[in-house]
Amino acid sequence: MKNFTAVFLTVMFSISVLANVSSTEKKILIKLYQNTNGSQWNVKWDLDAPVSTWYGVKIENDKVVGINLSNNNLAGILPAEITDLKNLVELDLFKNQISGTIPVNIGRLKKLQELNLAFNKLTGSIPNSICEIQDLKTLKLFMNKLSGELPSQMGNLKELEVVSLFNNQLSGELPASLYQLNNLKELALSSNNFSGNISKNVENLVSLEKLILFDNKMSGQIPFNISKLENLEKVNLAYNSFSGFVPNTLAKKDGFNLMMRNESGVAFKLEVLNTGKGTFAADE
Repeated sequence: MKNFTAVFLTVMFSISVLANVSSTEKKILIKLYQNTNGSQWNVKWDLDAPVSTWYGVKIENDKVVGINLSNNNLAGILPAEITDLKNLVELDLFKNQISGTIPVNIGRLKKLQELNLAFNKLTGSIPNSICEIQDLKTLKLFMNKLSGELPSQMGNLKELEVVSLFNNQLSGELPASLYQLNNLKELALSSNNFSGNISKNVENLVSLEKLILFDNKMSGQIPFNISKLENLEKVNLAYNSFSGFVPNTLAKKDGFNLMMRNESGVAFKLEVLNTGKGTFAADE
């Protein structure tokens, strides 16, 4: 009986190890390997071995559902075919040397929940099709060279919890639909070229915990109703051109900084004055 059990477990283990994906998905992975200089990866793939043994590839029910190759020395351009991995839930290529643009058809990855392409050398704009990934929870594209405006339909991404796009060259005003993301916990857009103001609809971001907008070109009055965000813990709006009234509760938040700069780039400080009505910010 013991021998039978041992044989049975060995067979089941072999089946698990040899579990493989379709030839189509395997070809896409090989294209990714070739396009990103796989022979120079820190941890390489043995292309003659089963896909289930390849580093960073997660398989469920013979489908590729996850790719995590962060900090693995990938260098090159992402193949357009990667958007044909229709069952992909996680794509994490953080901290590599990936260049080129984000695949224009990234929106085909309908099941994607985690997208992390941060700390690479990506250029171009964020594709509008990204707004079609309605299960997306985490969007991390920080520390790249992305430019252009944010897609206007970002409000379609109702499940979004993290939007981290700092240290790029993004510009324009924040899209109105962004303020519809009531599951959003972190909005980090610092060190870009965003302009315009913060909408009064910011009060709709009821789950927001971190609001990081420092080092942009934003202006206007900081909405007083931002103080209604009960979950907000950290705020940094410094080195913009904001002015006007600031709620006392906001001024006390972790990271809040009164340093601003005018249209000429000259730094100035907003002085917080406690009054009977609240807190007033005025040019020092």
